Amino acid sequence: MNNSEANSAIGSEPVQAILALADGSVYYGEAFGYRGVATGEVVFNTSMSGYQEILSDPSYAQQMVTLTYPHIGNVGTNKVDMESKQTFCTALIIKAYPKQTSNYRSTDTLDAFMNQQKVVGIHSLDVRKLTRAIRTNGAQNAVLVSDGSLTVDEAVAKAKGLPSMSGQDLAKVVSTEASYVWNEGSYDVVKQRFSQPPAKYKVVAYDFGIKTNILRLLADRGCEVTVVPAQTPAADVLAMSPDGVFLSNGPGDPEPCDYAISATQAILASGTPVFGICLGHQILALASGAKTEKMKCGHHGANHPVKDLQTGTVAITSQNHGFHVAETEMPANMQITHRSLFDQTIQGVERTDCAAFGFQGHPEASPGPKDIQVLFDKFIDMISAAKAA
Repeated sequence: MNNSEANSAIGSEPVQAILALADGSVYYGEAFGYRGVATGEVVFNTSMSGYQEILSDPSYAQQMVTLTYPHIGNVGTNKVDMESKQTFCTALIIKAYPKQTSNYRSTDTLDAFMNQQKVVGIHSLDVRKLTRAIRTNGAQNAVLVSDGSLTVDEAVAKAKGLPSMSGQDLAKVVSTEASYVWNEGSYDVVKQRFSQPPAKYKVVAYDFGIKTNILRLLADRGCEVTVVPAQTPAADVLAMSPDGVFLSNGPGDPEPCDYAISATQAILASGTPVFGICLGHQILALASGAKTEKMKCGHHGANHPVKDLQTGTVAITSQNHGFHVAETEMPANMQITHRSLFDQTIQGVERTDCAAFGFQGHPEASPGPKDIQVLFDKFIDMISAAKAA
């Protein structure tokens, strides 16, 4: 997913990098990671930890991630914390990059990891100023140059010519090319291995950009998960006789995903329990007759408060989305279950006429708190009830 055009060995001498935004503003810093030119939509994430999970989250495809926490890279990287097989964001923007790592689980530095994954990076710039600009003006396209191949004027012009995230179907771009079965549970830090829980339920998961911790939490709850490509027809999924269908997170605009919307409609009509997260939540809403909208700067972080409207409780959640389900044209058979306490946007919906619900945030929380993982239990309860009936 990287639009990087050159690479050079990382030396000890600082190398200047420039970040040029589509509004003409320019930020200067030092290069790290892969040397080249990266393009994408700049967003900011307020998480204090979990930078490797963020880098390997497919929902960040064609985006540059700005991390607001100042010290990034001090715990290194390792193979276990990957949320997918590779990185998907085009660039990483941070305030300070520590040269030393200190973590017994670390196997490599962040700099080396980014170089191997071809992620362009910039540090030692005014991240606070950049974050405030995004908050004020909204997420916008940018060009990051860390190899000196473009002048400032050329970088600004290139940023202005990039397409908007609206209208882009990226789910089919990041999705798996072939189906596969997953039954690996969560990682046991003490035993230093992944668990292998016994399977009681058959779940089919649509991969629109799925994170591995989603699959592990489903496996922890007794699910053997068959992951299928984003464009898999509903007939193929229903032929597997699943106990439940999961609609995963993913990048881009949900409205162009007509294949996913029509497949979800057919699965809902079959009576099979459905659970959607993030992009999957939006697709569920679109399949039910609701609308989606692009947000000004989106929600990205591991510290967002969300209120459960049914119980009145508040959970701290992990978030990563640039689109949301709109208030307008909410169908009569769909109720709002959760709201963001930051801006009151819809965070959860549930069908009243069938076993289906969605959540905008990330209950798998990688990185983030575990407050809302009960939604996975709710999905299992729906499956159990459907099987009993």
